[in-house]
Amino acid sequence: MPLRVAVYPGSFDPVTYGHLDIIDRALKIFDGVIVAVARNSEKNALFTVQERIDMLSEILRDRPQAKVETFEGLLVDYVRRAGATVVIRGLRAVSDFEFEFQLAQMNRNITREVETLFMMTSVPYSYLSSSIVKEVSHLNGPVDKLVPPLVKSALDEKFRPGR
Repeated sequence: MPLRVAVYPGSFDPVTYGHLDIIDRALKIFDGVIVAVARNSEKNALFTVQERIDMLSEILRDRPQAKVETFEGLLVDYVRRAGATVVIRGLRAVSDFEFEFQLAQMNRNITREVETLFMMTSVPYSYLSSSIVKEVSHLNGPVDKLVPPLVKSALDEKFRPGR
């Protein structure tokens, strides 16, 4: 039987406990999950792509079925090259659905070989986004319960170097 592999794409700038919740739940459904860090030049990222890959790889090191990669270009092309057939997208609120639905429909228009699976975030993370984490951290607010310690340290270094 072939392995069932899914791709969980995103910017992960930075990775949050909400992202990890989706990854862990996806690992219960699929044999493998590729966490695909998008190289999106339109976004003004705090962390470089390599920094995000390094953080994710370290955080996921005890999850051997999770693999961290990067991609650019059309997601569906990457998914096919990776040998996967499913894209996982996390939904926090109804407001996320409209945009994600449009993307899923466009991907479906491009190829019928790739399905999109929407996963609702767990309630404790329903408000959580990387943007909120960056804003709170930038303003010296507490993010300890929102991101892993490695990410907290990296945020501190970005916003308060040398401290």
